Amino acid sequence: MAISAVDVACWDLKAKLLDVPLSKLIGMARPKIPAYASGGVTSMTERELSNQLSGWVEKGFRAVKMKVGREPERDLGRVAAARNAIGPGVELLVDANGAYQRKQALAFADRFAELGVTWFEEPVLRTDVPGLRLLRDRAPSGIEIAGGEYGYEPADFRRFLEAQALDVIQADVTRCGGITGFLRNAAQIESHDLPMSCHCAPALHVALGCAVPAVRHVEWFIDHVIIEQELFDGFPRPEKGELKPDPLEPGLGLSFKRGEAAQYRVRI
Repeated sequence: MAISAVDVACWDLKAKLLDVPLSKLIGMARPKIPAYASGGVTSMTERELSNQLSGWVEKGFRAVKMKVGREPERDLGRVAAARNAIGPGVELLVDANGAYQRKQALAFADRFAELGVTWFEEPVLRTDVPGLRLLRDRAPSGIEIAGGEYGYEPADFRRFLEAQALDVIQADVTRCGGITGFLRNAAQIESHDLPMSCHCAPALHVALGCAVPAVRHVEWFIDHVIIEQELFDGFPRPEKGELKPDPLEPGLGLSFKRGEAAQYRVRI
């Protein structure tokens, strides 16, 4: 992750020295990339959950994601409430963060599919690759099994690919070796004809989402969005559920708000 941070900074610096946006430096396959709004944490009440997800739909998002798995006995009720709040025309994604056991996850996959869930992220532990393959093989046809956000090295992604364990591979530029690592891993994933999704940190992923043809969408994760809005100028703002890189600002297009950040300084 430290290497990832340095690599992103080097790419940002290179683009700024060349006075071009990062998106133009690495190349663009599309001018914008769909985003899905992500939050719906398990500590929320059903009313809070419904208000958050429906609010995103009102802002133009056509896909939203919520968390499940902390209290399995509540999950079906929460997902049903979410579906009712967003209506039938919006994709509903769920993320268990590896909370379920294999057979438990299979049972939930069937019930989630009945509620129109199309994406089941990390239904079992990410290290349980055979379990992920079981879910991919036996889950209803309308629901995809996703994972990979904790891929750090090419070997981590190769493990999922060789096992045919996932329908969609997630990659995170802050973990997988920065922009250099992301592009390297994208080539590996594309060679297996699988779609990708960018995990969190939308300001860092928007250019990559537009550059890599295999990327389906970017996660507009509410916690990261709050940080980006508070600490940076130039962060991407969604328009009708889509993100686009700034065509004029060099590098990532971000500038650090040192004044706002000063209150969080830690002196050692």
